[in-house]
Amino acid sequence: MIINAIFFYLFAGMTVASAVMVVTAKNPVHSVLFLILAFVNAAGLFVLLGAEFLAMILIVVYVGAVAVLFLFVVMMLDVDFSEMRQGFLNYLPVGALVGAVLLAELLVVVGAWAIGPEVAKAITAPIPSPSAINNTQALGLVLYTRYVYYFQAAGVILLVAMIGAIVMTLQHKPNVRRQNIAEQVARGRASAIEVVKVKSGQGLS
Repeated sequence: MIINAIFFYLFAGMTVASAVMVVTAKNPVHSVLFLILAFVNAAGLFVLLGAEFLAMILIVVYVGAVAVLFLFVVMMLDVDFSEMRQGFLNYLPVGALVGAVLLAELLVVVGAWAIGPEVAKAITAPIPSPSAINNTQALGLVLYTRYVYYFQAAGVILLVAMIGAIVMTLQHKPNVRRQNIAEQVARGRASAIEVVKVKSGQGLS
């Protein structure tokens, strides 16, 4: 139990410190790297809770795909963050109000928080069942039975977001030459070449 407590405080402290550095780092590339560190430590907390499947998904999906994609986008776009920070003071009152509301909600949750004596046993067994099943099977049973409609709704929302992002990036600009496959396939001799007869001693106008 002492080793578990040591690793818990280590992972929890590193997660909180990484989250703070994500917000306070001046370089956006450093922010993404601290975000990856926060994900790794959160995966360690999931392993301590007995949810090894969630820890693997957090590493594979968020660290291996989402965070790396953020890093590539930040490095390729070359955004002028100094110009974006110029209007920071204009939005400071609204941000302070939202932060105060969130802080009040967190204080209410922490003040009314109570831990039952059976919580520690319930963590290792998400679905009480007479047969011994692992966490992956338990998570699948919960998602595809009790929360199947919410799971499908989340998939539809992600699909709509993906289609919206594709539509926003495919804006046809008038000064950009684009490839038309149908026009190229239907191209014939009359539209491909032009025979011009030039008299001797004269050039093309």
